[in-house]
Amino acid sequence: MSTLLSVDNLTKSFARGGIFGRTEFVAVDHVSFSLESATPEIFAIIGESGSGKTTLARMVLNTMSPSSGVIRFQGTDISRLRTGRDRLQFMRKVQPIFQNPSEAFNPLKRVDRYLFASAYHFAGCRSRDGREIAADEALKKVGLSLAEVKGRFPHELSGGQLQRTAIARALISSPALIVADEPVSMVDASLRMSIVNLFKTLRDELKVSIVYITHDLATAYYISDRVLILQKGKVVEMGSARQVLSEPHHPYTVRLRESILSLDDVERVHTSG
Repeated sequence: MSTLLSVDNLTKSFARGGIFGRTEFVAVDHVSFSLESATPEIFAIIGESGSGKTTLARMVLNTMSPSSGVIRFQGTDISRLRTGRDRLQFMRKVQPIFQNPSEAFNPLKRVDRYLFASAYHFAGCRSRDGREIAADEALKKVGLSLAEVKGRFPHELSGGQLQRTAIARALISSPALIVADEPVSMVDASLRMSIVNLFKTLRDELKVSIVYITHDLATAYYISDRVLILQKGKVVEMGSARQVLSEPHHPYTVRLRESILSLDDVERVHTSG
């Protein structure tokens, strides 16, 4: 079985200055996990603020270099992507979705420009018609259409529409992996489930694997196949989402569930799933 993503003994340290000299802060501490190509899945990385989950996401996206350890995507060490062509190929296959959709789009630019640029650079659509077709097809996968967003600025779309547009932009390149960093935390609660259900559709119908970064145990329990629990950069628990979140063993996971996800919530989410 071929491996889609392999994270091996990954560590990221930062130097911090102070009146008593420089100290080292370890944000991610010897983290390992893998996703297989043959079985698309939603893999949730769960932790509170400061747990290291966003730093881990940035390293997987190759926008931050690890202090030690190796990340391999489809067998290639991503730290060895030297040429522009290699980096572009990686970006086609691994796409990000960020926490705040408003920050993903310049408020002074129409959102369709981002879709057309992705179609040009990542899908090879050189003609205007080709770019519009690619954008429309991607938007339809998330329940929108080009007619609904064409010519509109970010403030003219709702938060849900804007996040769906960001997801559509990520889909234009036909990625194998999406790294979604807190993708529903800035979305209105009434729209949150529609976004997380969309991730399930991407996994099931488009066969896209998703690394889902979150502090929200309820949505992680609902949509994830497996979960990894991070505490201060260390993996404290990992396994089936149902098993880990229903019967946590580590005290940190127990505290997370007690403080964020009540037993009633667990049962409600379980029955709705």
